[in-house]
Amino acid sequence: MGMIVQEERQAAGCMLANRLPNYLSTDEDRRAAADSLRLVRRIAGQPASQRFKPEEFRPGPALHSDEELVRAASEIGTTVFHPVGTARMGLADEPIAVVYAFLSVIGCEGLSIADASVMPTITSGNTNSPVLMIVENAAELLLSADRKALAA
Repeated sequence: MGMIVQEERQAAGCMLANRLPNYLSTDEDRRAAADSLRLVRRIAGQPASQRFKPEEFRPGPALHSDEELVRAASEIGTTVFHPVGTARMGLADEPIAVVYAFLSVIGCEGLSIADASVMPTITSGNTNSPVLMIVENAAELLLSADRKALAA
């Protein structure tokens, strides 16, 4: 399970959060990584795959132990998910919220975020359309703020 660490950045004078995903940090994660690599090897070794002449380049056919396969997974693995929620939108009193609903960063006046990072959870589909909606909303908010400032 990942965690969020808040740290004060003196130059900005506000709290920013770093999300640490902690990939392969549990026994279950490490076992799943090693088992997944073994499964791919079994699939590639099936007679139906042989017409494609599969050849293992990474992690390499010489690696067999759980330890070797987990180390290889940590070196070559990556997430297939679109990163979202790293600057989660929410209320000021929510400990994991980074931005308000109007996209300004909590505790950092004048700084806003308008991308997939503000989404509290990942969507079940592609993130492109929701991000476009977030950006359009941000543009409207900024134009509205500019109009109010000009009128004052």
